[in-house]
Amino acid sequence: MGFLTPFIVLIERRWLRPLALALMAMLTVVGGLGVQASGPVKHKKTARDLESVLTSPVMPSQTWVKHRNGVRMVDALVVSNDSDVDMKSLRAHIEQVGGTVKGRFFTVQALSVTLPAASVQAIDDRSDVVSISPNRTTRHTSSSLETTTGASTANVRTATGTTTYTGLDGSGIGIAVLDSGVMAGHQHMANALGVSRVVRQVSLVGNGNNLTASGMAPGSPERVQYENSLNDNVTSSMPDGYGHGSHVAALAAGRGSYQPMDTSGIAPGANIIDVQVLAANGVGTLADVLAGLDWVHYNAAQYNIRIVNLSLSAGSTESWVTDPLAMSVRMLSASGIVVVAAAGNYGELNGVTTYGTIGSPGHDPSVITVGSSHMQGTLARSDDTVNLFSSRGPTRGASISTTGVRSIDNLIKPDLVAPGNRLYSAAATGVLPVGTSTVPTNKWNALAKNYPGLRTGITSSQAYTKTLMILSGTSVAAPVVSGAVALMLQANPGLTPPLVKAILQYSAQPLPNASLVEQGAGMLNVDGAVRLAKALRTDIASKLAAGTMSAGAAINQTALPTPTSTVAGQTFNWSRIVFVGGRHIVTGDKLFTHFQPIYDPRLNWVGNTVRKVTLSNWGKGSNVPRYYSEDVAPNGTLLTAGVKSGTAMAGISSKIGQTGVFMPTTTLSNWLISGSGLTLTNGVTLSQGVVLSEGLVLSEGLVLSEGVVLSEGVVLSEGVVLSEGVVLSESTAGTVRSVVATQVQGEL
Repeated sequence: MGFLTPFIVLIERRWLRPLALALMAMLTVVGGLGVQASGPVKHKKTARDLESVLTSPVMPSQTWVKHRNGVRMVDALVVSNDSDVDMKSLRAHIEQVGGTVKGRFFTVQALSVTLPAASVQAIDDRSDVVSISPNRTTRHTSSSLETTTGASTANVRTATGTTTYTGLDGSGIGIAVLDSGVMAGHQHMANALGVSRVVRQVSLVGNGNNLTASGMAPGSPERVQYENSLNDNVTSSMPDGYGHGSHVAALAAGRGSYQPMDTSGIAPGANIIDVQVLAANGVGTLADVLAGLDWVHYNAAQYNIRIVNLSLSAGSTESWVTDPLAMSVRMLSASGIVVVAAAGNYGELNGVTTYGTIGSPGHDPSVITVGSSHMQGTLARSDDTVNLFSSRGPTRGASISTTGVRSIDNLIKPDLVAPGNRLYSAAATGVLPVGTSTVPTNKWNALAKNYPGLRTGITSSQAYTKTLMILSGTSVAAPVVSGAVALMLQANPGLTPPLVKAILQYSAQPLPNASLVEQGAGMLNVDGAVRLAKALRTDIASKLAAGTMSAGAAINQTALPTPTSTVAGQTFNWSRIVFVGGRHIVTGDKLFTHFQPIYDPRLNWVGNTVRKVTLSNWGKGSNVPRYYSEDVAPNGTLLTAGVKSGTAMAGISSKIGQTGVFMPTTTLSNWLISGSGLTLTNGVTLSQGVVLSEGLVLSEGLVLSEGVVLSEGVVLSEGVVLSEGVVLSESTAGTVRSVVATQVQGEL
């Protein structure tokens, strides 16, 4: 009996149900944790999207495939588990077979390489190689926003003027925005004195091929020179040529009350760290994103970077365990940095709702993966829905056993949803001469210039440094959550990343008619998240780091708040749902009155195994990380007695029956609120490397038929929304495809 059952779930139109049932009958039930028997795989450690091009009779169109002197070459990321962190033997072998080592990283022990396609097998066969991934393309995925999210309630803050706030505004918290750049001179980025809150700008575009950066000691002349070489964006005449990064940064932390139409973000006092990893066309590479994450971790303490926002996504065929981008963000989370990522915009294709389209790194259990909700043009939350384009779970990454059998991750994602439809915020422009206020066409960012509809109909001033535009997508929903996290950490700096996620989920508001893999635990509720964060001790993270926080220790400093919120005139119940172990649901006050070991960010529990990250800094007393390792966690408690499980109540997954992962979140939430659920008398423990989960049902099977949906090896472009219901996304071939959601909305 499993939480997921083999099922092809693509279809919601009634007239296609017979086809769905026929396809179901053709599927074979395979036992185990999402195992799909597919026969022996030749390249056991090579990602499927890379493997498929190695022997293709035609030259593939992927950007990471090229010809060199008549030889097919591939740009790839090779992850290693060699005890030699410099990977000398592996590097020598790559060069021996005609490859080139271009870059090296430390958040994940990996090399950026160019390899002859014919030599991939030789590298795959090495015992010190964990995975080989293509260097995939990555792309950009009380204002009304403050009001509808609950950021302007009395429990969070009240505005006292156009430049100052009473309460929480994210002051002192650093949010690193890995995107296309940030226009630091835009007034949205200013503080109350008019000084920019963009405290550092670096460009890592092209730096994924830097072989030496990860080996530079803090304070060394080489590191200082390297840091200085990344300052291109500071003096650039077009600091955000694409325009996506500035919009994202302003939604998280913009101060927009200077406009007649207030377009402030969620944390208008937070600091912004601009880490450019996408070029002026909105496209980047996996290697450059990894280099950006390396930079963030290296400099996190200096700029108090507590949050990383990734409004970008890369398609991945790999499990969260070996995917390089997932591994890198997991290391950041292990060090206490909250990683927020967009779910992607592939929730609907050609009028059909699709599942299993969460991209990387959103498929990693440590990440807060955000889907998009639609505010319907009102401040009230009662009419909000999940956007059709918002990517659905479960995750579809797969690992391959030593015998060549694929095992699908099938993790419940996204974690929650946030407003992501037609959001007004900053529009980047090029730098203009002093005294010039009118922005010429050629000085607008690429999005606003190529799609002028994104900046029309805006009643506020479009003067230089005050320019606005409208975007939609999960890429603009993610920074809304990043801003909320900044407020939570300002209220309680002792929260760990997994505890932040648990609070966000538990306090979320379930939206009607949307399932667990469509909306996660529900819609962001800043009011509830802040109130719950305030009720907890502020020394949780420090005690955990010192080794003095034990399982079951009291962590609330005040009584837990009543689990309801009133936002924009509507009072609603919190979901009281928390995802754990990738495929389990828990609830109850014990989650927040007693320390649960799953709140240790170094632990990652999925299914019946737990992995633990070990961090090493540069030296005694240093707060700059140098190396990471990850292995099976030692025995111990994961959840304490008294926590309630709601997993079994969801039942076997059926889209037509609306059970399992397809159960409406509201239904499960109401059951939990009424007191249903299994109280764990002994908790959940890891013993001899296996989780002994009392009363919990492990998810099994698969949710998608392989190849029916673009769920593997596809770049999940965050797209641009020109008008409500029209989303522009990009296919693997780079062609633009429009999905007109409004045409089918009445049929769903």
